[in-house]
Amino acid sequence: MDHPKGQLVDDQTRCIHWNSPLDVVCFKFECCEAFYACYSCHESQESHAIKRYNLTLEPAEKVVLCGVCKETMTFEEYRNGKTCGDELGCPYCGAQFNPGCKLHYSIYFDM
Repeated sequence: MDHPKGQLVDDQTRCIHWNSPLDVVCFKFECCEAFYACYSCHESQESHAIKRYNLTLEPAEKVVLCGVCKETMTFEEYRNGKTCGDELGCPYCGAQFNPGCKLHYSIYFDM
């Protein structure tokens, strides 16, 4: 299991920056090959610049971690995972993810 880094506040990967019931997804940074609860946690704990994954070149890379079941998945699995209706969620356990995370994809990934 991959253990996420960051200023975590619970065992489902919520952090001091993002901690709503839906904030249970972590993204992996290519620069340090590690999952962080959020980009602010990465910035507070690392001294290097963020290096993003190029999803076109590395589509099979497991870059998403569900904080509930701790399964890792590709970005495509994450983006296609749905729970009730069209809600974004874990394809393994069905936990709902924060739909607002899409506003930050460009911080984590070159798409």
